Amino acid sequence: MTGIPVIPQYITVHLGKPDAYAGNVTVPFVDYIKNVASSEIYPTWPENALRANIYAQVTFALNRIYTEWYRSRGYDFDITNSTQYDQAYIHGREIFSNISDLVDELFNDYVRRQGSIEPLFTQFCNGTTVTCDGLSQWGTVTLANQGMSPYEILQYYYGDDIDIVTNAPVGSITPSYPGYPLSLGSTGRDVRILQFRLNRVGNDYPAIPKVAVDGQFGPATQDAVRSFQRIFNLTPDGVVGEATWYKLERVYTAVKNLAELGSEGFSLSEYSAQFPQVLQLGTRAIGVSILQHRLRVISAYYDTIPAPSVDGIFGESTRDAVIAFQNRFGLNPDGIVGRQTWEEIYRVYRGILDSNIQLAGGELPLPWGGTILQYGSRGESVRALQQYLNAAAKVFPNMPTVEETGYFGDDTRNAVRIFQSEVDLPIDGIVGEQTWDFLTSIYSDIQSGLNPRPGQFPGSVLREGS
Repeated sequence: MTGIPVIPQYITVHLGKPDAYAGNVTVPFVDYIKNVASSEIYPTWPENALRANIYAQVTFALNRIYTEWYRSRGYDFDITNSTQYDQAYIHGREIFSNISDLVDELFNDYVRRQGSIEPLFTQFCNGTTVTCDGLSQWGTVTLANQGMSPYEILQYYYGDDIDIVTNAPVGSITPSYPGYPLSLGSTGRDVRILQFRLNRVGNDYPAIPKVAVDGQFGPATQDAVRSFQRIFNLTPDGVVGEATWYKLERVYTAVKNLAELGSEGFSLSEYSAQFPQVLQLGTRAIGVSILQHRLRVISAYYDTIPAPSVDGIFGESTRDAVIAFQNRFGLNPDGIVGRQTWEEIYRVYRGILDSNIQLAGGELPLPWGGTILQYGSRGESVRALQQYLNAAAKVFPNMPTVEETGYFGDDTRNAVRIFQSEVDLPIDGIVGEQTWDFLTSIYSDIQSGLNPRPGQFPGSVLREGS
């Protein structure tokens, strides 16, 4: 996974089956889609059918790139031109003019499941000589002639719970591997990503012990890495080099079905544990919103750092806040958020949250444990979530209380969504790092108010006769 999906400027295509001795070509992504669309569909089809097919073709290619499907297997390309594996690409072919115009409009739009961020694996086939579980290319013609819109056609094949992301940013693709081995003593967000994925893979491979998602590569994480390496026939040295990282990436993609039509999905909450693409003036992305939120928290404790608005747009105020942060913490004050600045912002942000939890009166809330809580989840973490939601309901009149059953059902999901709307978080009903941090921070404040420390103002004005 390479963070929030970015439309690549270029894509490298292997002109044959994956293992075939054949050349590669690197072409602009928009030209690749024009070629695929001209090779796969007919320019005389109804426009809504053409649009639905182009959405599927763009999304299919992005899924291959996003999951690092081929590169994580050691190949030096992003996709093949074999229709047995991918979609048709005929290098040097003629491009139809109406298809070219549509692709210019649609090349940075893609399909995803609601609540997920990864491009959906938009499987498709021609629907005549070959049929499949996904979109039927000839079937889109029939549906378009019946008056269906492109979105309705896509819903017909992929389900009602899809979104079309429009005007996604175009940029460079950042490989997920950090570029250096992780081993005993390593720290930081890359370690957190490693721990999170080991835990998820461990749900399907119980021999891998669960570890704390704390960003500290200690003996427990080393043991989990060794267990993973033994299961998947890697040298069990407890060091996460490129081979182990990408093997974990492939297994994680497999257990979550990210490259399948029935994907488990990769949520925004999971994404927040990753370094996105480089963020700088002009960037518009979810990663910018996460950055702005963390800077606002930090600004409340460091007077020299201004608080930017949380709007997902990297404007002048966000750059000013980044520069102020970089100056305060000894980084190059270029106003650009690369991996080092992102990591340091998270370190400071996490430290503030942890210190607030420790200072809160009453029962201390649990720190974020790295496990996504969503509809169907069970356990003590869900019971704690319900406790925190009920505390928040005391200060948010629109929030209902829920039974503390330890089961994440309809009532809990509804309460989470209302809480997210109250604090301006993405309303997905899923509890990941960002929602958990907001909720536990508010819970700490509430507990502090209910249990004042010695010398703390009790919250009522005291006058003669009180």
